[in-house]
Amino acid sequence: MGDPAAPPERSREHYLVLAGAWLALFGLVGIGLALTPDPRGFGTHEQLGFQPCFPVRFWNIPCPGCGVTTAVALAFHGQPLASLRTQPFGWVTILTVAGFALFATRLHLARRDVFRELAHLPWRVLLPTGTVLLGGSWLYKLARMRGWLG
Repeated sequence: MGDPAAPPERSREHYLVLAGAWLALFGLVGIGLALTPDPRGFGTHEQLGFQPCFPVRFWNIPCPGCGVTTAVALAFHGQPLASLRTQPFGWVTILTVAGFALFATRLHLARRDVFRELAHLPWRVLLPTGTVLLGGSWLYKLARMRGWLG
């Protein structure tokens, strides 16, 4: 038997989640720096080869994620207020991805298994909170695109 005081072995999934967290952060920063923010406040994702947003093209209504890529690009181009004004959920995305990378690293340094700890997160609070933030950001984007906000 092993030493009872020794921390448990970390799973292969632990290393995948830890690596994925940092790859997501570096990917987000890379995309934010590489793309030129679209002056319309949406459509920056098209530089990645994606199609224009269907709801905007056909109904002039933003999708819930409309403007997130533009907001991320603005933030990483040193325009944090323009980013927030374009689509608040861009900052939610940046802070969530960065926060998760730091959270995973803290668990790793504490010799805890990140993958196992995911089961203990308060998902019943986190998921509805994320949904409300996305919905609120979407309504804000809709109001901006319709000219209801100055």
